[in-house]
Amino acid sequence: MKLQTLQRTGNSLASPIEQLHILQDRRPSHVDPFSDRLTEHGVLPLYRKQLTTLQINVGKVCNQTCTHCHVDAGPDRRESMTYETARQVIDFLARSEVKTLDITGGAPEMNPQFRMLVREARKLDKQVIDRCNLTILLANGFTDLPNFLAEHHVSVVASLPCYLEENCDAQRGSGVFVKSIEAIRRLNELGYAQPNSNLQLDLVYNPTGLGLPPEQQTLEASYKSELDARYGIQFNNLLTITNMPVSRFLDDLLRRGKYEEYLGKLIQSFNPSTIDNLMCRSLLSVDWNGFIYDCDFNQMLDLVVTDGEDRVHISQLTDDLLADRPIRTANHCYGCTAGCGSSCGGSLVG
Repeated sequence: MKLQTLQRTGNSLASPIEQLHILQDRRPSHVDPFSDRLTEHGVLPLYRKQLTTLQINVGKVCNQTCTHCHVDAGPDRRESMTYETARQVIDFLARSEVKTLDITGGAPEMNPQFRMLVREARKLDKQVIDRCNLTILLANGFTDLPNFLAEHHVSVVASLPCYLEENCDAQRGSGVFVKSIEAIRRLNELGYAQPNSNLQLDLVYNPTGLGLPPEQQTLEASYKSELDARYGIQFNNLLTITNMPVSRFLDDLLRRGKYEEYLGKLIQSFNPSTIDNLMCRSLLSVDWNGFIYDCDFNQMLDLVVTDGEDRVHISQLTDDLLADRPIRTANHCYGCTAGCGSSCGGSLVG
């Protein structure tokens, strides 16, 4: 497949298999497959240590269309987790030692099952994380969400790729920054990120260009200083995440002729000290249909977890089923191991 022939058709990007072929393509500037790097460091096959987090992608419906989105989410998408599948998620949590339910999308709050998932998971004494785009908290029909999240002690992880309005809006859409600041202010008023409060609000930074995230602690200090001084708002932690060459961001790289340059940068920045802390070693991803994957990025590339030849569904899943099962990897995994590393929890090494 020639890289320049990949084109967007309507709202559809290249299929997962086409994306995977591009990512696995071996060229002179980056000839080492990710699996070879793991072999060099004695960790292939790569195994999960212990499953602590179940991350569910409840669908691709979103009120925003961000340029970097690896899910290709937007207002025109219809993929959405059903009540039956959501109940199967809760049933698994009830029989599992998993400690955290991490809910993502799209805008996960737009899924009709979101509040049920939160309530039932909290009844099971599971930590619940809502990966929130912030603007949904101001949208018609959702303005009571901040109170709901606070009432159920939901940890909020929210995207804010820059503390400068122009840079943020360039990535996430015009007017998003102003709405995001207002949403954070509302969460602060409810106790999020306030002294002596257990309501957690973390922000997510991802680069607006082709670079890797800077050192997390240093950038966090700048964020806290700037956001407090400019807007009087607070948060707990800043999580730095590398843009993965998957879906919409991959499409953008190919259109601009920057794909090989970017993947080459990820490969050249490979850091073996990130391997022990890779999120796939403690997390499992579930799609809106209930099928499981080793991470959310594998989900977008359809690198499904199988039991022999069949896909594994959440209704079949037990903690024991994952024992001694190698994690599936491909060249997009260089994004998680570049520089200080990247995960849904931020950088992997100091």
